[in-house]
Amino acid sequence: MTRPFEVGVVVRDLEPMERFYCGALGCRAEHRSRVPESVGGPAGLGGALDVVWLRVPSGGCVKLILPRSDQVSVPAPVSAVPSPAGRPGLSYLTFHLDDVDPVVAALAAAGARPLSDPVVVLARGRRISFWADPEGNVVELVDARGGNPGPGHSN
Repeated sequence: MTRPFEVGVVVRDLEPMERFYCGALGCRAEHRSRVPESVGGPAGLGGALDVVWLRVPSGGCVKLILPRSDQVSVPAPVSAVPSPAGRPGLSYLTFHLDDVDPVVAALAAAGARPLSDPVVVLARGRRISFWADPEGNVVELVDARGGNPGPGHSN
């Protein structure tokens, strides 16, 4: 491999999702492009696409992909996100952090939903928190600090 890992997330509404990943998770918009149907069609995405490349602070990239064709249907968000382990295929995006607490506060303010109660748990010496982004994609936060997860959180 020659570059950091990239993941593509197909979205229904590009601007709010870009605001969410940049504002709450610290990603930075690096590049925007309109991908022609000649590329998006054979890739199985139905046609032309708008794509925003978001650089993750630690490296790697999240590509937000908006299909421009009426032939592609992006499912509406669900009110109850199923357990990531209960679905086949890609389950969630993991972001490793120095401290989950400020990001947990930012996610709540940015319209994400916590997927567990308590919001942060201690597991194998790491603090972990699962969230659904504004379109229902699951995001995992992990920090290796362990220790006391603080008020409103669980060991």
